[in-house]
Amino acid sequence: MLKRLFDIFFSTIGIVILMPVFVLIAIGIAIESKGGVLYFQSRVGKNNIDFKLFKFRTMFIDSDKKGLLTIGGKDPRITKIGYYLRKSKLDELPQLLNVFLGTMSLVGPRPEVRKYVEMYSTSQQQILLVKPGITDYASIYYINENDLLAASKNPEQTYINEIMPAKIELNKKYISEVGTITDIKIILQTFKKIIFQ
Repeated sequence: MLKRLFDIFFSTIGIVILMPVFVLIAIGIAIESKGGVLYFQSRVGKNNIDFKLFKFRTMFIDSDKKGLLTIGGKDPRITKIGYYLRKSKLDELPQLLNVFLGTMSLVGPRPEVRKYVEMYSTSQQQILLVKPGITDYASIYYINENDLLAASKNPEQTYINEIMPAKIELNKKYISEVGTITDIKIILQTFKKIIFQ
């Protein structure tokens, strides 16, 4: 209950304060390429239930049909403004709406697409018992995930065999430490990582 109140309070403040930023980003996306400014993707949430995750659109329309993983900063599917939005993590801002609506939390395991969740072992599925979040330990540790994938000869296999299992272990660490103090610590670490990366 306390976590939900924390989420509602800070997501509301974030949405109100950042509304001018939302508007400027939306205008920039609309000017550069055709299509809506928001991107909606089906992700797996708490109790293995799918939900729609909100992001600012950083790719050209229908680019996701060419693959779920984005590889490095030179992925040709990414728009110019999209590159900077991803680099600064500003593309994630609309997820404050997910938090306000209750499908996500400010802090929690990053929600995965169904394709990869179906690969989870029984023990790995325990991360689906909590609400997914905008940031977590894995988001901080793998903030440059796209660059790691870009350096791989087989990005998807690298993600499935190396990155995804490591992220799940970090998610388990979060679940074992879950609490308001932990959430505040992760939020502060996330800001620090984004600013100084």
